[in-house]
Amino acid sequence: MSEAVVKRPKGIQLDRLAQDFRGLDPNDPGLWPLAPRIAALILILVVVLAAAWWFDWRAQGETLDQKHQEEAQLKEEWLGKKRQAVNLDEYKKQLAEIDRQFGALLKQLPSRTEMENLLVDVNQAGLGRGLKFELWKPGAEQLRDFYAEVPVAIRVSGNFHDMGNFVGDVAKLPRIVTLNDMKMEYGKDGALKFDANAVTYRYLDDDEVAKQKKLKAEAAKAAGKK
Repeated sequence: MSEAVVKRPKGIQLDRLAQDFRGLDPNDPGLWPLAPRIAALILILVVVLAAAWWFDWRAQGETLDQKHQEEAQLKEEWLGKKRQAVNLDEYKKQLAEIDRQFGALLKQLPSRTEMENLLVDVNQAGLGRGLKFELWKPGAEQLRDFYAEVPVAIRVSGNFHDMGNFVGDVAKLPRIVTLNDMKMEYGKDGALKFDANAVTYRYLDDDEVAKQKKLKAEAAKAAGKK
C-alpha cells in the first residue's frame, strides 16, 4: 500500500511537467510555466557560453598559450645572458688570448713589400742545397678575407737527398710557405725532377681589406636582386 502511494505522486509530477511543455506560445514566453522558463534560461546560458568560447575565449586561450611559450623562451634567453654576464671577465681573457694568437700568426704572413724577399728565400733554399731551378712561374694572387695566396709553380732537379733537405728548409722559413701537388720523376736526361706548387701567403693592407668588403657587399646586393 505504501509503495503505491510513493509511485503515484511521482507519476503525477512527471505528467504535470510534461503538460507544462505542451502548447507553449513562443510569442509570449512570459506566460510560460516555471519549468519551461527555467529550461529556456538554461538553454540561453549554454548558447551564450558556447558563443563566448567560440568567438572570444578560444582566441584568448591560444594567445595565452603563445605568451606562455614566449615567457619560457625569454627565461632561457635571460639565463643565457646571465651566464654570459657571470663569465664576462673570463670571456674577455679568452678574447685577449685569441687576439694575441691571431697577431702572432699574422706576423708570419709577409706584407706586399716583403713578398719579394720571401720568394728569394725559397729560391736560396734550393740553390743552397745544390738544386737547379728549371721552372719558376708565379701565378695569379687569390684574395681571401684578410690575406692573399700567391702560388708559384717550381721545378728543380738534383738528387733525392738534397730535395728532401730543400723541403725541410722551406718548412723552417719564418714565413708560411706550403708545397702542394708535389711530384718526383726522372727526366729524359736521367736527372731526378721535383715539381711542386709553392704557395706563399701575405696579409692584405687596410685598403685591400676595405675593397674586399665592398666587392662582397656589391656581390651580395646583386644576388639579392635576382
